[in-house]
Amino acid sequence: MVTPLSWNKTSTGLSRSTSTVPPAPLPCPQGCNGEPLIRLRGVTKRYRTAAGDFTALSGIDLDVYPGEFVGIFGKSGAGKTTLINMLTGVDHLSAGEVWVNSTSIQNQDENQLVLWRGRNLGIIYQSFYLMPTLSLLHNVMLPMDVCGLYRRGVSEQRAMDLLRLVELEEHAFKLPSAISGGQQQRVAIARALANDPPIIVADEPTGRLDSVTAETIFQIFIQLVAQGKTIIMVTHDRNLAHRVSRTLYMTDGEMADSSSNA
Repeated sequence: MVTPLSWNKTSTGLSRSTSTVPPAPLPCPQGCNGEPLIRLRGVTKRYRTAAGDFTALSGIDLDVYPGEFVGIFGKSGAGKTTLINMLTGVDHLSAGEVWVNSTSIQNQDENQLVLWRGRNLGIIYQSFYLMPTLSLLHNVMLPMDVCGLYRRGVSEQRAMDLLRLVELEEHAFKLPSAISGGQQQRVAIARALANDPPIIVADEPTGRLDSVTAETIFQIFIQLVAQGKTIIMVTHDRNLAHRVSRTLYMTDGEMADSSSNA
């Protein structure tokens, strides 16, 4: 069993920041524009396991700028998904700070995080996580309802427009079990766009797909970046490294390398 360690200054020297001011930007990568949209400073995550304490992330510093398509690469266990969980507030930091625009993620309670996440992030998982008893249309509408943004008629039309974007409009009233895995991933993308978030976070979005379907998903991401979205994609597929605007490589919980493709 793996459990998070709780950190504080007196016991370990580590703590989550309570600052109300975003940190200063890091040196600007090639092609960056304006102020960072996302800032990570000293992001650390440790777990207590039966074999002893395990450091999943060790002091990650990172800025992501508006309109970037950032690919985070690394082998299984490198810390990629853990980093995504810190960024999205799905899991708690052991130390450091995460800022998205002017929001300090580490200083939000769970209810605040749920609402913030629903309105500002579109999260795409490898396993889709569609609600099996809801139609594709209602799966796409779900984030609007959760965040209190549902409007009768308007929300249905937006969900249908998003299904049209991913070429699934004709399947809108089917259940997820009636469509293929690649089609389910496209529904997950439509759902992630439901509240028009500025940031899309994708965790191994093509890992369970064949090469043709994976390319279709990747082309959708490229279209979203062209529309001004910022995308952070975690993957182990290094063949995609030259196709994103910036590549980050992780190993053993650390950022091992970074390069810009601008």
